[in-house]
Amino acid sequence: MSAVWPAAVVFDFDGLLMDTETTSLQSWRYEWAQWGLSLDVASFFVDHGGDITEQRYGELADAVGSGFDRVRSHARRTAYRERLHRELDLAEGLRDWIEEARASRLRLAVASSSPTDWVIGHLRRAAVSDVFEVYACGDEVDAHKPAPDVYELALRRLGVTGDQAVAVEDTPHGVAAAKAAGLRTIAIPNPFADHSRFDAADLVLRSAGHLTLGEALSRLP
Repeated sequence: MSAVWPAAVVFDFDGLLMDTETTSLQSWRYEWAQWGLSLDVASFFVDHGGDITEQRYGELADAVGSGFDRVRSHARRTAYRERLHRELDLAEGLRDWIEEARASRLRLAVASSSPTDWVIGHLRRAAVSDVFEVYACGDEVDAHKPAPDVYELALRRLGVTGDQAVAVEDTPHGVAAAKAAGLRTIAIPNPFADHSRFDAADLVLRSAGHLTLGEALSRLP
């Protein structure tokens, strides 16, 4: 059976369009090292899209003890992260997917648990912020992924139903959010995601560079 061609493609941001998952891990690993400590990478990533920054500072504070300076730590870590972000571009193959979508008159949107200014700021630096017709972000909804809220908001703003759109995600909880909103889903797992946990996705790819967007869409049910 041939795929039903979508009217819109809705992209996640962190770890999908741009690999801010890696820069986040690198910045926290760097900051722990400034205190002579090692970050526990195994417990770093969580199964939801909520902001756990304060939890992470709390864990670091507990490890450091009474000498911990939260203001100094935050300033140093975010300055290091921003240096990493100066070199960050779209993930492999995704600029080609975006150009192909525009040429095919597919509508483009972003559905992210992160705040609007974070998402648009990064995409503006990558010179693609204006290609997305719709943004739906975590500071606009009550619940983060795996709740479907940002996808439902994106669909409302696009004026389409879930079966008229395809989501592109990098985590199992992102796939769960998209599926709960009724979208077919392409998964491109980020470097820290367990590939065995993407059974709910309609298609799993190692990167967007392995297929054209059209080829990927044609493989969906």
